[in-house]
Amino acid sequence: MYLILFGPPGAGKGTQALILKRELGLPQLSTGDMLRAAIAEGTELGKRCKAIMDRGDLVSDEIVVGIISERLDQPDCIRGAVFDGFPRTIAQAEALDRLMAKRGSQIDSVIELKVDDEAMIGRMKARVSESGGAARADDNPATLRHRLGVYRQSTEPLLNFYRVQAKLSAVDGMAPIPQVAAEIRETLRRVSRT
Repeated sequence: MYLILFGPPGAGKGTQALILKRELGLPQLSTGDMLRAAIAEGTELGKRCKAIMDRGDLVSDEIVVGIISERLDQPDCIRGAVFDGFPRTIAQAEALDRLMAKRGSQIDSVIELKVDDEAMIGRMKARVSESGGAARADDNPATLRHRLGVYRQSTEPLLNFYRVQAKLSAVDGMAPIPQVAAEIRETLRRVSRT
């Protein structure tokens, strides 16, 4: 099963992707994690992306699609994967559909974690506080507000893209983590029966 988790920054996509990874044995494909790893390793890609990510802007479609394409070629992605933070634009979604079609597959389900922007800012402040101030460079209210705006402008239109394909479901991302996970499991059960 190939599925996409959608939601703005801080919505809990990464947390839910890790739960799905553990429960379903599917790899979590987080472009954000892949890019941060490239930055930490000081790779050429990492150097190109650092300034863009620190501003809270999106890395180019070409770079992100290339990373995903390479990752989908790995053996652990043959049975499926959980996309976390990808696609973020219509162009990326169309490229993903082409990548999947070339592999004789498709996206099975898209789950939106519905959340409140102000609550996301509160979650980010709590995360920074809990980390003892050892936060990512983009973990601050001004950058998060910018990232939320970028999400609303660039990524939210994807919801309709997948709604038209009859693949979109929504869950309450503001609920406690176990309840969100249970709603996602129920959504996936319904999808696998169709």
